[in-house]
Amino acid sequence: MNFESVQFFLFFLMVVCVLFFIHKRARLLWLLVCNYYFYMCWNPKSALLLAFVTLCTYSAGRFLETVEGEKRKKWIVAGCCVASFSILFVFKYFNFLVDSLNGLLGMAGNGNVIGLRLDFLLPIGISFYTFQAVGYVIDVYRGEKAEHNLIKYAVFVSFFPQLGSGPIERGKNILGQLEALKTKKLWNYDRIKDGALLMLWGLFQKIILADRLALFVDEVFGNYQQYGLIVIGTALILYAFQIYCDFDGYTNIACGVAQIMGITLMQNFKRPYFATNIKDFWNRWHISLTSWFRDYLYIPLGGNRKGTFRKYLNVFIVFCVSGLWHGASWNFVIWGALHGLMLVGYQMISSRRRKGFPMHKAPERISFSTRLRNGIVTFAAVDFAWFFFRTASLQEAFGILRQMTRALGDFSAVLEVLGDGDRNLLIVGLFILFIVDLAHEKGICIRNWVKEQEIWFRYLLYIGVISACIFLKIHTEMDGVRQFIYFRF
Repeated sequence: MNFESVQFFLFFLMVVCVLFFIHKRARLLWLLVCNYYFYMCWNPKSALLLAFVTLCTYSAGRFLETVEGEKRKKWIVAGCCVASFSILFVFKYFNFLVDSLNGLLGMAGNGNVIGLRLDFLLPIGISFYTFQAVGYVIDVYRGEKAEHNLIKYAVFVSFFPQLGSGPIERGKNILGQLEALKTKKLWNYDRIKDGALLMLWGLFQKIILADRLALFVDEVFGNYQQYGLIVIGTALILYAFQIYCDFDGYTNIACGVAQIMGITLMQNFKRPYFATNIKDFWNRWHISLTSWFRDYLYIPLGGNRKGTFRKYLNVFIVFCVSGLWHGASWNFVIWGALHGLMLVGYQMISSRRRKGFPMHKAPERISFSTRLRNGIVTFAAVDFAWFFFRTASLQEAFGILRQMTRALGDFSAVLEVLGDGDRNLLIVGLFILFIVDLAHEKGICIRNWVKEQEIWFRYLLYIGVISACIFLKIHTEMDGVRQFIYFRF
């Protein structure tokens, strides 16, 4: 059940109507039923895994409150992590481990000696809800209050707007809001309207931009032997915007859906391509995952408390693990390692530069031209790393790189891949994306600006965007349904 499908909007309409009029004490139970129905629409058997992780982490949280002794608590956390992550390993990483071992054995001359493979369909959202649930257990170990209400906790783990692709929430942010659902009045016109506009913007990003960009990107990467450096390079640049619009579009729809139901989810993106260095980029991109790795991996590894070398090593380890989290393939590990190396390099250079300024004297204000140059360099570095993220395997990645060195190509081929209509729509859509992100970067909320306009303008805008989304969605489905990119992770 995709967010942009008719089935989802009918489902969501039913959820909201019942939620608003049902007895307040029954709201959480109703949400839990809806969460599991939503998840089972993809694969009913996957709900068993979701229930297992929920019960495992809920029980661990309760045990942590009752047992005494630091050693026993650590064993509970360790056991919970092993049980939860073992599910993730079996479904996502087992075949990757076998293939990697076979590759090593093959290089050693032993051939393919391990024939065991597991043909399981990867459950959607398993990486997201597993991390969210394990993060809750670690928070309880660190002193947060454990949740005693199993229904409320199960709603927290399975909350359907963010179940498929996040954001990866914290218990202290969501559990309190779920408790408030038992007593609060849900009807609030301004909040509902703002949530609906956020959903509309997310649909614009996904259907009008991401899916249009995918037509070009998929064509070029799927038939890269026919193209040269110019066309493939253009596709790589457009992929950077495709994955941003796709993932941020999902997040905006999820946040809008949750907001209508009275729940505020965390912001997951802050205009990442306006970043002026690699550290700034990771403060803006997939914020919930970045903060999860910081709090639950980087800091336990020692953070920056054990010397400069350990700090850089910890950063590199975290980004390699982050790459592996995204996918069971070495190209994802390389993607993470590249970001780790870039961040370590940036920290080393910035540390040396800071030594040139006395503590009482700040460097001069950075000029616009310098920010622009730094922004272009940062985007180029991030976009180069996206190359390994987009390719399906290292073999494909190296094949594309060889093709880029063999043929320069002609820019006219770029224009031939897309029709005039799609090309013009992309130009206008990307310009709108730039204006909206620039306004938000300057502290101007476009949704508030839209709500302040004349009624004729507002509804003309709403009808135009909705009509375009419906038309393009129908047109896109003729070529096959495109899932959100991060549903694979």
